[in-house]
Formats: sequence, C-alpha cells, structure tokens
Amino acid sequence: MSSTNKEKKKVSEKDKEVLENIMEELEQEAADKAKEQEQTEGEKADEKAKEKAEEENAASENAETSDSEAPAEGEEAPKKKGIFGKKDKKDPLKEKVDELNDRVMRQMAEFENFRKRTEKEKAQMFEQGQSNVLAKLLPVIDNFERGLAAVPEAEKDGAFADGMNKIYKQLLKEVEDLGVTPIEAVGKEFDPNLHNAVMQVESKEYESGIVAQELQKGYMFHDNVLRHSMVAVSQ
Repeated sequence: MSSTNKEKKKVSEKDKEVLENIMEELEQEAADKAKEQEQTEGEKADEKAKEKAEEENAASENAETSDSEAPAEGEEAPKKKGIFGKKDKKDPLKEKVDELNDRVMRQMAEFENFRKRTEKEKAQMFEQGQSNVLAKLLPVIDNFERGLAAVPEAEKDGAFADGMNKIYKQLLKEVEDLGVTPIEAVGKEFDPNLHNAVMQVESKEYESGIVAQELQKGYMFHDNVLRHSMVAVSQ
C-alpha cells in the first residue's frame, strides 16, 4: 500500500472518531435537556399542586373564621379579606361613586337646612310686619271706644251710635281673627311683662300690688305683647 493511501485511511478513521464523539456529545446533551425538562415539569406540577392545596386550606380557614367570628347583635361586621388573608383591593370607580354620592347627600342636607332657616326667617319677618300694622290700628280702636263712651245715654239707641258700634265690633273681630287679644288687667296682680304702671291709688276693693284701674287697654299678638296695658296699681 502506498503512503498516500495510508494517510487517507488514517484521516478517514480520525474523522470518523471525531464524528462519533460529536454524536455522543449531542446525544448526551439531548438526554440532559430532556431530563432537565422532565424535572422542571415535575417541579411545576408539584408547585401547582402545592398552591392548590394552600388555596383550599386558606378558603377552608376563611370559611371557618367567618363562621366563628360572626358579629354579635349590635357589633360591626369585620371587613372581608382576600383568599390569602389580604384585604380586597378597592375599586377606584366605586370609591369615586361613593365620594360623589356622599357629596350630593351633604349638599342636599345643607340645602334642606337653608330652606328651613329661610322659611323661618320669612315667617318671622311676616309676623313682624303684621305686628307693626296692627299696632297702628290700636289708636283707631281707642278712638272708637272714647267716642262710644262719650255718646249721651239718650242717643245710644240712635242710628248714628248704633252704626259706630257695629263698625267698632267689626274692627275688633277682624283684629281678633288675626291673633290680637286684649290683656286682662283690672283685678289681676301687677305683671311688668304685661302692664305699665303709671300711678298708684288707694283701693279698698283690691290688695296692694293688684291692678285697680285700666287707663289704656293693652293687647297681645299671639304670644308677644303688642302694647302694654297702662294701669294704676293699688297701694
């Protein structure tokens, strides 16, 4: 055999050996990768099984806790928690809706208070206006009473006196319908809230401190004094 053929044979055997080594390395690498993948899949399956078991245990514990920690009557219920004991994440949209609802409720309450206060003030102003008008009518009533008292006995049954008396009674009825009532004075104990004492007189009929004479009639408008009675008090 020539030297050239011997060299070619050596080269081919060497290449074959190298090729076999490369194949063995590739097979070993593929086997290692397959083993590693199998091990990874097994670990993942174990982790999933473990997580599932933990979730089931947590759910069972939460159910038992909710049953055992149920609030008694009058107590506030505890806030709900998530599966792993953490508080459930609040919904930002629900928080915004709750905030707007609370703001609307507050504004409605403020408006209702404003409406009631305004109505009360209007009623007070209206009553004060009535009081001022009625107070200006009292001198007219006084003049009717003085005029009727000055009519002679012979003319009291006349048409003029009778007409004046009817107008006087009509005027009294109208102011009484509006809430005006006369203050009782004669024979009553002197009350500075109702009576205005302008003099003291000696009286055998009344004890000291009792109103003996009424010099000018006083009137009440509902629960307020429209005009104090001008009186003389016994000594």
